[in-house]
Amino acid sequence: MSAGYLIALLVSLAGMVLLDVRHRLFLGRDPGRAVLVLLIGTVFFLLWDLAGIGLGIFFRDEGEFATGILLAPELPIEEPIFLLFLCELTMVLVCGAQKVLAARRKADA
Repeated sequence: MSAGYLIALLVSLAGMVLLDVRHRLFLGRDPGRAVLVLLIGTVFFLLWDLAGIGLGIFFRDEGEFATGILLAPELPIEEPIFLLFLCELTMVLVCGAQKVLAARRKADA
C-alpha cells in the first residue's frame, strides 16, 4: 500500500489550478461557475464509472502506487481526484486555446 499515485494526482491538480488562476483561464475567470462545472463533470464521470463497475466492465488495478482504499467495490479513492483533475485539465486547455486564438485574431486585425 502506497500513496504515491494519490500524491501525484493532488500535486498535478494543484499545479493545474495554479496555472489556471495565474492566467485567469477558468477558475481564475469565474470561480463560482467553474466550480459548478467541475462538480457536474466529476459527478457525471463518477456515475459513468459506477455504471461500468456495475456492468462488470471496469476493474480496479492492484498497482503498487495506489493506496488500496476503496470508496465502493472496484472504486479506489484516487478515482474522484483523477476525474476532477481530468475535468480541470480539459477546461484549462479549452479556455487556454480560446485565449490564444483571441490574441492571435487581435494581432492579425
